Amino acid sequence: MHRDEQFRDFFVARAPALRRTAYLIVGDWHAAEDVTQLGLARLYVVWPRVRVETADAYARRIVVNEALGWLRRTRRESAVEAVPDLPGPTVAESPLDIGSALALLPGQQRAIIALRYVDDLSVAEVARVLDIAEGTVKSQTSRALDTLRSRLPELVLSEETR
Repeated sequence: MHRDEQFRDFFVARAPALRRTAYLIVGDWHAAEDVTQLGLARLYVVWPRVRVETADAYARRIVVNEALGWLRRTRRESAVEAVPDLPGPTVAESPLDIGSALALLPGQQRAIIALRYVDDLSVAEVARVLDIAEGTVKSQTSRALDTLRSRLPELVLSEETR
């Protein structure tokens, strides 16, 4: 199979999952699309050297790194046309939204939670993707879950450790 055909097949199969992971980290679908496109463009450049058995992990690492870089480069503030007179709904008044919940966390913790609980990766796999120690994954997971529990008491995580 030709290089472009192989990459196209990989792109069609994996882009939606990579975009979802990017969204969970950056919290914006348009930014997630951009991050995914940038990551897959970088992957395409090195595609001839990528082994088939590691292509998924390599692509995930590229996209996660792009997403974390995007978080560092962008401001967390956003402009609004008019300042609201009343505060927005509280957590108890608004439906639970995973994007809002993850927005409470710093970028690396978002990535860890997304990779562990949404992409269902092991501690070792997350450590490899983020190029950090397994102990760091465990401690950051614990801190992230503590933050989510304290800020969102109704958030129920069905499986806290693996």
